[in-house]
Amino acid sequence: MENRLKEHRARINVNQTTLGKMAGVSRQTISQIERGDYSPSVTLALKLAKIFQVPVEEIFIYVEDEENKDE
Repeated sequence: MENRLKEHRARINVNQTTLGKMAGVSRQTISQIERGDYSPSVTLALKLAKIFQVPVEEIFIYVEDEENKDE
C-alpha cells in the first residue's frame, strides 16, 4: 500500500507528533505509515481521512503485489 500521508500532513501544517495526538496514536506510528513500514487499521485510516476531510482513497492507495496478482 502506498500513501500520501506526508503530503496531507504538510497541507494542514502539522508535525507527526501533533497528527499522532489528533488520531490517538504515537508519532512513531505516523512515521512508520509515512515510510510504508506499517499499514494502518481501517479505523485509523478512517480517522486520518476525517482529520484531513478527504476520502480514504486520497491518502491510501492500494497497490496489488505482482506475486499475488493472479490469485
